[in-house]
Amino acid sequence: MDPRDSQEKTPQGPRPPPPGRGAEAERGASDMAPMPPPRDDEARDLVRLAAGLAHEIKNPLSTMAINLALMEEDLGKGRADELTAREKRLEKRLRTLQREIGRLETIVEDFLRYARGGDINRAPQDLAQLVREALEFVEPEDSQLGIRHHAELPVGLPLVMLDAGAFRQALLNLFVNARQAMPTGGELIVRLRREGNYVELSVTDTGVGMKPEDLERCFDVYFSTKRGGTGLGLSTTRRIVDQHDGTITVISEVGRGTSFSILLPLVVEIHAPREGAESGGRSA
Repeated sequence: MDPRDSQEKTPQGPRPPPPGRGAEAERGASDMAPMPPPRDDEARDLVRLAAGLAHEIKNPLSTMAINLALMEEDLGKGRADELTAREKRLEKRLRTLQREIGRLETIVEDFLRYARGGDINRAPQDLAQLVREALEFVEPEDSQLGIRHHAELPVGLPLVMLDAGAFRQALLNLFVNARQAMPTGGELIVRLRREGNYVELSVTDTGVGMKPEDLERCFDVYFSTKRGGTGLGLSTTRRIVDQHDGTITVISEVGRGTSFSILLPLVVEIHAPREGAESGGRSA
């Protein structure tokens, strides 16, 4: 895919709030003073509250899912071919409820993952190996959908400071995004290459691509054009990349596919001069 023929977006981090009006204009419009921005501790409390609420929603959803599965099992136990028309309608409705509960559980899980955020614990990691393991994880399902993998993961690259668990989640989000863009099959192309003291990771699909207006919003929280999408996958990936001092860009063209590119700093070893090197060694 030729980047010159495609739309491109580089996320710039959180957007600043719109500029406020002057004090006189505010007083002219209302006697109320503008609300001050939330403090860091208030924001943390809000995140904890939201996460707690999500947990409270998740628990009854799990209970409902278990009981619906038991009801379906009781309904068809030993007599799958003997169900009446009424029982078959009931079975269909049970499966619809199970599907919708599963969708809600996915939304809650994605929200919890996004809300947790928090600090990351980075250590020197082999990025090529991490990418290889993530590809192996998604390959069985991709293969069933007619998606072929092409990976160029050179050995011997310098290590990268990564939180392996967090970055694996970022990779899986990109791979799942690619899968959803290729409902009739296609190719997933993953490449690693060194760029000076950085490594570039590209994830390209041959899927449906994105319209320019969708491309502009693809990293926004809760924005999704996919049926059943939560709109948290790409925003979570962007945050994880930011936490690793990296950048992520995307190009896309409708009907040809989408390519995400992540740039991360490498761990470059710095050799200190040996003692006496500057003076030509110790004198006898």
